[in-house]
Amino acid sequence: MIKTLLSQVKEFKKASFLTPVFMILEVVVETMIPVAMALMIDNGVEKGNMSYIYRVGAVMAVLAIAGLIAGFLGGKYGALASSGFARNLRKAMYTNIQTFSFSNIDKFSTAGLITRLTTDVTNLQNAYQMVLRMCTRAPASLICAMTMAFLVNARLASVYLIAVIFLGFALVMILRRATRYFQEVFKKYDDLNASVQENISGIRVVKAYVREDYETSKFQKACNKVYEMFVRAEKLVVMNMPLMQFTVYACILCISWLGAKMIVGSSLTTGELMSLLTYCMNILMSLMMLSMVFVMVTMSMASAERVTEVINEKADLSNPAQPVVEVPDGRIDFDHVSFRYKKEGKENVLKDINLSIHAGETIGIIGGTGSAKSSLVNLISRLYDVSEGSVKVGGIDVRNYDMEVLRNQVAVVLQKNVLFSGTILENLRWGNKEATEEECERACQLACADEFIQRMPDGYHTYIEQGGTNVSGGQKQRLCIARALLKKPKILILDDSTSAVDTATDAKIRKAFAEEIPDTTKLIIAQRISSIQSADRIIVMEDGRVNGFGTHEELLENNPIYQEVYHSQTKAGGDFDENRGGEQA
Repeated sequence: MIKTLLSQVKEFKKASFLTPVFMILEVVVETMIPVAMALMIDNGVEKGNMSYIYRVGAVMAVLAIAGLIAGFLGGKYGALASSGFARNLRKAMYTNIQTFSFSNIDKFSTAGLITRLTTDVTNLQNAYQMVLRMCTRAPASLICAMTMAFLVNARLASVYLIAVIFLGFALVMILRRATRYFQEVFKKYDDLNASVQENISGIRVVKAYVREDYETSKFQKACNKVYEMFVRAEKLVVMNMPLMQFTVYACILCISWLGAKMIVGSSLTTGELMSLLTYCMNILMSLMMLSMVFVMVTMSMASAERVTEVINEKADLSNPAQPVVEVPDGRIDFDHVSFRYKKEGKENVLKDINLSIHAGETIGIIGGTGSAKSSLVNLISRLYDVSEGSVKVGGIDVRNYDMEVLRNQVAVVLQKNVLFSGTILENLRWGNKEATEEECERACQLACADEFIQRMPDGYHTYIEQGGTNVSGGQKQRLCIARALLKKPKILILDDSTSAVDTATDAKIRKAFAEEIPDTTKLIIAQRISSIQSADRIIVMEDGRVNGFGTHEELLENNPIYQEVYHSQTKAGGDFDENRGGEQA
């Protein structure tokens, strides 16, 4: 874990090195000032030697300025190193997240990833800065002050040694109890972020069902959990200050009483007593700073584990050593394919699938919710890897392709259509960043999206809000189809991507596909028979198996499931899911 974190310091190694150097320099200067003050009192003030007072005063002024500069530079480089460290951590996590397969993403919740990228990294940033500055300054100050105190008077300095042992023991006991609470509290942040994310993304549903009070109550519960954990931890941590104050006053009292007796006995000078009292504060404040460092480090340990987990997560899918960089055609072959989402799972989602699809064919896929239609097509673009068997595109196993090349040639319009904040053109160019405006318009014409885009005030330059909230579901689907067409793929997969458009528009889209992209293999998942009955062949899925595969006419003759769906829809006008319930694919 430590190795992983330190590897992200990178270009900020110099700043990370200079920070403790300047902090130690500041400590050395601070340690010399009490010595100079003692000399001024003993040799200058008591003897009335003004020239000596001026000389030592000048030295003290120089030392003070040097300490100020050292402290400033230590703070500057500390801020630079910690901020850079946090930036690199976020970049490393985000970059690695982009390599994740769907199975990797399934391991982490969206809220959990957001917490790791924000709160957890901020904790590590603060901890790193404190380690560079305080974790260097405090021990150095403690050692220097203790050494100088013993050099001045070993008998009186032993009071500090006792105080350090007492305070150190008390702080360790406090931190041991507080650590457990700090390790748990950040897990509660995930629940808090999840509540916020869910509410904001579904705010229209919340308002439609007048559930504002319920959502507020749910959020309040998440807040209270974080509050309770922090209160428990802070109740213990705040004991640092009263213990510190008690120890300081006890030391001052002992040193003053013993020092006064020693001054009377001529075994101690007034200047030496003043320097010892100054060292008292240095020693005990160093202990206090160390305790705060331990608190921060303790808090950040849980964050460190969560951040390194994301950075070290290896993508389940990776390119082969010598990947194939060209997809010959859109032919698709499933050879005894079985698939399960979790490697350790026992039950397969897809079971012994054998299919052969010719290049340029239009294939309809129908089946009840839970029949694994989406799982079937996700294997073609290698969003998941098969558990058994093989999937071939263009006669080549998809695992042998460069994934970027494969996914550029296998365009998928997923069930959940996503548009990003930006103009319509910017969203369309996700399919082809070099696409001209004319090419974008042509793709939109094929997807029957041009008609509503032209009615918008800014046309193709209309701004799309985050998540596409300012367009309807049907408009969003058509824009996503157009975006996929711009990739000019050899295989186009529509995963129930026309469910929100009317049947007339659906028919126009299918006609455009047949006329404009005849060489592209098209796989259309649908719930409406009308959306797929004109397909070259139709796959009927049932419980993760291919129940039937043939033309519309063939399936009407010999496939009971297809017959049932056809008759239920033509008579009752319902969709397949309404007549055959089940779990979501």
